[in-house]
Amino acid sequence: MKDFINERWRPVLARNGLADFDALWLHKAAWFEEPNARRGGWSGVTRCELAPHEGGALAVFLKRQENHGTPSLRHPLQGEPTFRREFRCIMRYRACGIPTPEPVFFGMRRSAGGHRAILVTEELTGFLSLEERVGRWLAHGAPTRPIRIRHIEAVAALLRTMHRHGIQHNCFFPKHVFTRAASDGRVEARVIDLEKSRWRPLKTLCALRDLDTLNRYSQGWSRCDRMRFFKAYMQTDRLTPYAKWLWRAVASRSLRKSRQTQQRALAARDGVAE
Repeated sequence: MKDFINERWRPVLARNGLADFDALWLHKAAWFEEPNARRGGWSGVTRCELAPHEGGALAVFLKRQENHGTPSLRHPLQGEPTFRREFRCIMRYRACGIPTPEPVFFGMRRSAGGHRAILVTEELTGFLSLEERVGRWLAHGAPTRPIRIRHIEAVAALLRTMHRHGIQHNCFFPKHVFTRAASDGRVEARVIDLEKSRWRPLKTLCALRDLDTLNRYSQGWSRCDRMRFFKAYMQTDRLTPYAKWLWRAVASRSLRKSRQTQQRALAARDGVAE
């Protein structure tokens, strides 16, 4: 597979001595997250500030991995490099008109130790995850209701577009969903960690999984906020019979999974106590 280089970023990478795979692989920077080691391989992320031609700084996330794959039908034993899956998903999202972090570079190499992969994406400048944003609202006071609604509706529109194209994110946690408010009040939404995305034939299958995940892990949302989100997702002011069924199905799924999580936690605690 030929290396991908975003033409807009090519001169920036060259200016910073990161124009090719080898330079990126050998680049030394502190880990943004501790490397993830499993199955004889590893995967790690660093944040890099690059100097553009016009001065200032641009930030990117440099992701590197070696022998770190996800089993699939095509790669049942060794697994497919996780970053290749993520890059493929990024390009699929963008082909569908769904905004993502901008891809800067992707490449793979075979080495004596196995396979290596690099993925570079632009930092989401000015964005905050829903997890962090709601946490700040709870700690320091929520903004006015119209502002909250704009964030809710932006995320609902993003998820609706994904599902319209048959894309199920599979990990639609608040920590993976980001929003940013522009000076004119408009709110943009993005989602990250796309490598586990799947393409499903029915929107309902996508909705059951992703709506359940967001519902269970969204702390600090009132019932009114949840209903506002759901109505925005469904693009309706009054729930149709199908929308009512979906609302109940998601609520039932969330309750069942929450109980299962509690039971596992209790079982683990009892096991430690013994």
